[in-house]
Amino acid sequence: MCRSIKQLRRADELATTGEIDAAALQFVRKLSGYRAPSARNSEAFDAAVRDVAASSRRLLESLGVDVEDGPNRWTPGSARGRPRTSSPA
Repeated sequence: MCRSIKQLRRADELATTGEIDAAALQFVRKLSGYRAPSARNSEAFDAAVRDVAASSRRLLESLGVDVEDGPNRWTPGSARGRPRTSSPA
């Protein structure tokens, strides 16, 4: 299940509330199997995202990671967390 879940922050940076929310949404989408819930299920889906985000923030803070209010700095295709390789000359 977790193969396609992406790392959303670097270990040497502060976590932002936007990154935590993005990770929570990614997890709930993966677990539920839905990218977007139906109108009937949206309340439960949104509540799950809030619960996962709150738990994630508690985890990060208990690990000593500072969390600041801010946007999600991760962008698809940025390859954050992967070592850079030099391009061939």
